Amino acid sequence: MVNYSEIFSEQGMDYQTYRALVDQLLLEGKATGDVTYDLHYTKMNVQRMSRVDKTISLTDELISTIDQLKENYKFLVITEGWCGDAAQIVPVFNKIATASLGKIDLKFVLRDKNLPLIDAHLTNGGRAIPVLIVLNEAADQVLGTWGPRPEILQELLKEWRKENTEMPILAEKLHGWYAKDKTQTTQAGLNELLKGLEL
Repeated sequence: MVNYSEIFSEQGMDYQTYRALVDQLLLEGKATGDVTYDLHYTKMNVQRMSRVDKTISLTDELISTIDQLKENYKFLVITEGWCGDAAQIVPVFNKIATASLGKIDLKFVLRDKNLPLIDAHLTNGGRAIPVLIVLNEAADQVLGTWGPRPEILQELLKEWRKENTEMPILAEKLHGWYAKDKTQTTQAGLNELLKGLEL
């Protein structure tokens, strides 16, 4: 059984610590994973996260939903620095937590150091990330999950994989979609998740 409270408090990193870890590992020629090809992806993802951090603007609808939250929540995010989807999405989680003015406590953990955790939240049998786990304030109850990407993109990716399985081609399509979408679909999905928390 997964002890969410323990993972959140003992292993969870805030956004700045997570970003600093990814940056520091890159300086050492490493990535959060153990594979050397992860370095190329991690370098690209640092640029992506920085761009999203600078350009993201929360929708009025999402801001309204955040403002109306009555309870406090913990957001536990399973991620890795080399993950392209995570690079496009984790800055959105951070922006939401910041906008919540303390109602949402956000922490990040690395997938490959928390296999029992990710194995409790598989996507179609795979360890796809990022995964957002919404916990109650005591962090002892899962209230909802979201990830690893917007549903429409998940469906598109299935179609693209039928045409081509080469990672560079899939990555180009994936990041092209994110660039055009400008986090709007991600925000809409997270807005629905938040709205459902207090029904």
